[in-house]
Amino acid sequence: MANQTTVTRAVESEGVGLHSGTRARLRLVPARSGAGIHFRRSDLDGFVVEARSANVAKVSYATSLMKKGVFISTTEHLLSALVGTGVDNVVIELDNLEVPILDGSALPFVEMIEAARLTRQRRQRRVIRITEALELREGDKFIGIYPCDRYRLNYEINFRHPVIGRQTFALELTPESYRRELAPARTFGFLADFEAMRRQGLIRGGSLANAVVLDEHRVVNGDLRYRDEFVRHKMLDLIGDLALLGAPLQAEVVADRAGHALHTALVQRLLAERRRWEWAEESTPAPARAAMSARAVYTE
Repeated sequence: MANQTTVTRAVESEGVGLHSGTRARLRLVPARSGAGIHFRRSDLDGFVVEARSANVAKVSYATSLMKKGVFISTTEHLLSALVGTGVDNVVIELDNLEVPILDGSALPFVEMIEAARLTRQRRQRRVIRITEALELREGDKFIGIYPCDRYRLNYEINFRHPVIGRQTFALELTPESYRRELAPARTFGFLADFEAMRRQGLIRGGSLANAVVLDEHRVVNGDLRYRDEFVRHKMLDLIGDLALLGAPLQAEVVADRAGHALHTALVQRLLAERRRWEWAEESTPAPARAAMSARAVYTE
């Protein structure tokens, strides 16, 4: 049976928040078995906000949490890295309201976790095993979750932009495949939207160093890390949002132009409809699984 994990020692990083523009120090600290993932605001007497669906506050351009008025913004990249690397229990100490964006991907968080190293704990890992399909649609947006003996994801996006177009990516999630295929994929945005988003109080910390930026025709700030970096980042976000279930998944998730709001809606519906899933013990330790080859489809 697979055991739960936590980080072996505390590690920290510092950076600016994408939307708030404020600097924050982030620490990952070992946690006891069964504790799960939770944030602790070190600037607010250690107030704890659990990374759970019940605390979701805002899901427009990022997934944010709030408990009793205490806010934690832009959680998805860090939560994605924790799930992707197989961390079950950790305290995330944060001294401001927003998780630093760093380079716009999950890779810096993965590197923090690798520097901390993981330790196995005595309690066995439990997963949420899907037993009955659930599908949600909103206009041309779609997300569905289905029974599967592994954790598999399929994501499709379609942007009317010559660099993006239609992109589809599929992956079986393991720590190895996550680091290789998803973690380096950065968030992206369009110069045409910049001023409007600033007027809404967003992307105050955005820069050419922490996002892929596009004008009408091209990427304006260097080379892509993957040809299909855009859809890979959307899948990265999806994994982070599904972390709000509070346990790893044994399921196949299919998404088409879904976005944060539909990701978190799936989490809430799934938790509300208990007949669709069951608790199960993970039978194979995640690091020992053979990573499935990712596949991608492009249509310009």
